[in-house]
Amino acid sequence: MQSLIKLAKALSDPNRVKIIKMLQQRTMCVCELRVALGISQPAVSKHLKILEKAGLVSSYKDGAWTNYVLSDGKSSPFAATLLGNLRHWLGDDPEVSDLLRRIQTIRREEMCR
Repeated sequence: MQSLIKLAKALSDPNRVKIIKMLQQRTMCVCELRVALGISQPAVSKHLKILEKAGLVSSYKDGAWTNYVLSDGKSSPFAATLLGNLRHWLGDDPEVSDLLRRIQTIRREEMCR
């Protein structure tokens, strides 16, 4: 039951849901997520840590960058199911649609020097 509660709490914040929706589109670093969301780097890092602990997001290093991707869902059947369903949810939400359009122009090379 604890893993389900952790998952529900992880998705209780709008910025964390937005992070999931952005990572459905592509791998991103903290700098890119910060610019897209318009919040501080520590806030983005805190959200990512919560999402990682819930089994929704994972990370890997690529040189100086830490890249964030959606989890493969193997650590939790709840996470796998929810990530699958989230692919189909919020597609018509204006805020999410605008955010997904904006991330197409955000490039780490231009902001994370």
